[in-house]
Amino acid sequence: VSTQRPWCRGFVVLPKDAPRVPLEVAVQPKTVPRYPHMEWAFATGHSKKYASSGWASYDSHFFRFAERADLASQHDLHFSPDILDGYDCVVFVGHDEYWTWEMRDAVDAYVERGGHAARFAGNFMWQTRLEDEGRRQVCYKYRARAEDPAYRGGDIRRATNSWEAPEIGRPGAATFGLNATRGVYAGWGGCAPRGVRGFPVYRPEHWAFAGTGIYYGDLLGADSHVYGYEVDGLDFEIRGGLPYPTSDSGAPDGLQVLAVGMAAQVEESADIPFEDQFLGDEDGRFTAETLFGEASDANLDKVKRGNGMIVNFPRGKGEVFHAGSCEWVAGLLRQDAMVERVTRNVLDRYLGKS
Repeated sequence: VSTQRPWCRGFVVLPKDAPRVPLEVAVQPKTVPRYPHMEWAFATGHSKKYASSGWASYDSHFFRFAERADLASQHDLHFSPDILDGYDCVVFVGHDEYWTWEMRDAVDAYVERGGHAARFAGNFMWQTRLEDEGRRQVCYKYRARAEDPAYRGGDIRRATNSWEAPEIGRPGAATFGLNATRGVYAGWGGCAPRGVRGFPVYRPEHWAFAGTGIYYGDLLGADSHVYGYEVDGLDFEIRGGLPYPTSDSGAPDGLQVLAVGMAAQVEESADIPFEDQFLGDEDGRFTAETLFGEASDANLDKVKRGNGMIVNFPRGKGEVFHAGSCEWVAGLLRQDAMVERVTRNVLDRYLGKS
């Protein structure tokens, strides 16, 4: 993928009525799910991926919220890991799917030294490589084991596969506390189309929720639809009505789960024929093969149910806060008071203002 112009229509500018991926209106009973954002894109001549990533759908909304801050790109992290020196906080937003090994090294070292990382984003799935002096991003994704040259020589840890592939051995949770393969889709297509639109809160006493008036079991950001369309999560268990990461989840020490919603990797319904599936079970079978070596029905059953979380944990002298949803920016776009307050609580704490 080239990082240079031209870009597809819809990645830089969009009309205000352009649909986002999560459904605005819940699917009616006995109704086959649809994909309004794709229908709109085909009707208006925009890329069908306009709502999946880009400046117009994601980055611009957080930029307007935090426009007084200094900004740098993840390319800068890759080539200049010391760029974070002197800053109290680094923030990541939107559909934040592709990272290089070097980018992660820069963030991990920064937090260990006492920095603060706030991620209001989802889908921390793929390792990439930057080539041609950073002008080209390479990621073989689902075909990595068959086609990526890294599997036929060199450092296999740099293969452009899921971070959770055993041969890479660097799950996303090691940096941001959550894994993409334990989340993924929510609020669109046949993946929880009538599910929660906000994060179900389990620990309202946490400092991130100060001043919101939120209660145990409330939905954070439901009115503005901040939960979806891709989310990151962990394997967890409930004890005493509270979620805790399982011992084999890969969660960092000291991680607190603040909120949890449901997600899925497979579009399925018990009794409604659904032939025109966009997602189907392909991602689920990829995850099953990646984690367990075979895309069998039994392995698919282990991964097809997921979740999206908000978590917080210390690392070294620093700290990480992660709201694992692509759509967090929708709460800022729609000026959701609770979402704005949580965002400000995190930034104020990490910038030393509280």
